[in-house]
Amino acid sequence: MSTDMTFILKPGAMTLSDLRSVWNAAGPLALAPDAYPVIEASAAAVQAIVAKGDAAYGINTGFGLLAKTRIPDEKLEQLQRNLILSHSVGTGELVSDAVCRLIILMKIGSLARGFSGVRPLIIDTLIAIYNAGIMPAIPAKGSVGASGDLAPLSHMTLAILGVGQVRVNGELMEATAALKAAGIEPVVLAAKEGLALINGTQVSAALALHGLFMAERLLEAGMVSGALSLDAAKGSDSPFDARVHEVRGQPGQIAAAAIYRQLVSNSAIRASHLVGDERVQDPYCLRCQPQVMGACWDIINNAARTLLIEANAVTDNPLLFKDGELSVVVSGGNFHAEPVAFAADTLALAIAEIGSISERRISLLIDATLSGLPPFLVRDPGVNSGFMIAHVTAAALASENKSIAHPGSVDTIPTSANQEDHVSMATYAARRLDDMAQNTAVIIGIELLAAAQGIDFHRPLTTSPHLEHVHEQLRQKVPFFDQDRFFAPDIEAAKGMVMRGELSASCKELFTTLHP
Repeated sequence: MSTDMTFILKPGAMTLSDLRSVWNAAGPLALAPDAYPVIEASAAAVQAIVAKGDAAYGINTGFGLLAKTRIPDEKLEQLQRNLILSHSVGTGELVSDAVCRLIILMKIGSLARGFSGVRPLIIDTLIAIYNAGIMPAIPAKGSVGASGDLAPLSHMTLAILGVGQVRVNGELMEATAALKAAGIEPVVLAAKEGLALINGTQVSAALALHGLFMAERLLEAGMVSGALSLDAAKGSDSPFDARVHEVRGQPGQIAAAAIYRQLVSNSAIRASHLVGDERVQDPYCLRCQPQVMGACWDIINNAARTLLIEANAVTDNPLLFKDGELSVVVSGGNFHAEPVAFAADTLALAIAEIGSISERRISLLIDATLSGLPPFLVRDPGVNSGFMIAHVTAAALASENKSIAHPGSVDTIPTSANQEDHVSMATYAARRLDDMAQNTAVIIGIELLAAAQGIDFHRPLTTSPHLEHVHEQLRQKVPFFDQDRFFAPDIEAAKGMVMRGELSASCKELFTTLHP
């Protein structure tokens, strides 16, 4: 929910629309006022446990196999700070600002549900750095997706301690300087707070949500470019007949077929070969688009449901619950990111398949025996190579995606001296989705260029009104390929249209019901 331009976070009630908005753009954040009493009660419960003196894991003991080691009260603050410093062992490229925003948002939402025992000060400081545009420098590698995303969340926590580096407006700077410039005091962690901050699946979930939102764009762009290829190849729209899909009953397939029918409706190119066309059936990459893209649609939506639950979840350990008048500490395993790993693995399948069928359509379009278009989509072939090697690039990326799509969730490796003996690998499973999405965006971009080229060869006939608009948008950025030229900038321009969601924006009303 939002008030004016400020996003009001109500713990446990975020929507996918909320998460997409945060992913897309920075904006001010505030916590719903009614969240504070439960946060304060949870923090008070921790202090009561410390005062009583009984050993409680994560509050006044060591961690992992050191859980039996009782820590004196005067060292509890040092314990929590040492935990963050020792666990900040990430490596690799830093996660993007968009992913950082999701991580901080979900960590705030989880802590604010009142089961983690942190003071309001901790949550308010996270909100303050978010609103100041201070993005923790979080390396993407170093988590196995169990016992929480310990290393990357430790790097997140360093920022509010005033340790290490952060990113402000895309530039790295020391955290102490960034906090001082924003008027934010570094925090000193109390009992339980360090562990609450670094236990949890927020990094895995944020990376997976990034993959989800990219997959949604790729799905839409792949349907638009696929429809344009259909007309460029003078394919048939008969396979999109609603009756065909209704008798199978798969919901994604039925919905996808309806969108394809609208995308190609009123095409003069289609009307030109309704009579006298000797072809009986199109290749699968044209004919089976609703079946393939509809199945992708279904698993993307399934992943979305899982990730939305996770975005609102409490995933640290241990947790505090009320048992009558008393607060009890319960150790569990919500930090195990198996649901996120499975969601990420299914998103990988969808992203790979969207690119795979797009590559097949490029291959069809450049093959004059199948498409009826000039060889390699260029005049004077031989002198000009046209789209020959652009297709090779698409093939290379489609094949690369097949390898990257191998499920991360089937792997595990024991850590922490076998205390943490089964892990999800969700962080890797989610992190690799960006590479796959980049690959598939290039493939769809090449298809878009190839299909537009085919449409141009059919002039003065026009494609459908929806697709003519897409074609016009592309031609504002990339001219007709009349002879060989430096091709990479054209591909990058088309890829950019895919990545920014511009293809589906051209036909926005068709996709309003596409995602939950």
